[in-house]
Amino acid sequence: IDGKTSVAAMDINYSVIPVRPAGAAWSSVRDMLKYISMELAEGKLPDGTQYIRRETLLARRAPQVPIGKEATYGMGLMVDTKYGTPVVHHGGDMIGFHSDMMWLPEYDVGAVVLTNGNPGWVLRTVFRRKLLEVLFDGRDEADADVASQAKSYYAQLAADRRLLSVPADPAQAAKLARHFHNDALGDIDVRREGGSTVFDFGEFRSEVATRNNPDGSLSFITIAPGIEGFEFVVSDAAGKRLTIRDAQHEYVFIGS
Repeated sequence: IDGKTSVAAMDINYSVIPVRPAGAAWSSVRDMLKYISMELAEGKLPDGTQYIRRETLLARRAPQVPIGKEATYGMGLMVDTKYGTPVVHHGGDMIGFHSDMMWLPEYDVGAVVLTNGNPGWVLRTVFRRKLLEVLFDGRDEADADVASQAKSYYAQLAADRRLLSVPADPAQAAKLARHFHNDALGDIDVRREGGSTVFDFGEFRSEVATRNNPDGSLSFITIAPGIEGFEFVVSDAAGKRLTIRDAQHEYVFIGS
């Protein structure tokens, strides 16, 4: 939350297990480039062996769902024609990890970007543009884009930090029930550790900060590296109800 590099816990990343193969393999740039070489060779290995049937391989790039005017989604691959030549790509995101692989079938060129920090999505997003600039002597926009997005990222981080009380307001934390339950999301145990307030969710845990909101409400917000930003709004003065929301749902935790 202070913009300093910190080691994030891996615990929450294991929640991806039910949707594997997403997030199920560790790799390296070198190994991913070998995979891209196979894609560019339309299914052949370096020794000429046909590893995957060409027709099957290429069928994965066939458009199934439009993504705006210049991109489509096939079977686990996106094809972007924004700059005139097809760029096949797909990335992935987990806490602390952001990646992308891309290749230009018409030019026999591919690239991989793997990052191990949460702001890595900034670099990943612009990397494709940078690759095309280098290949085709394009306008130098990518470097400035990275700098601008990084500046905005850290400015927003600082603005959010100014609104937080760390450690959490002890008077407000003392009002909380020691245990909360929601039928859909499970349990939260509230613990005091030294001067800090910790929400323990079972699979992972985080210190929380407090924030006074413009509407007069109070929020407890997770601040552990990698899982910062889960906001629980105190729903009653007695501290027996906490509400967390996403874009479409509202979940109320009942205290006991």
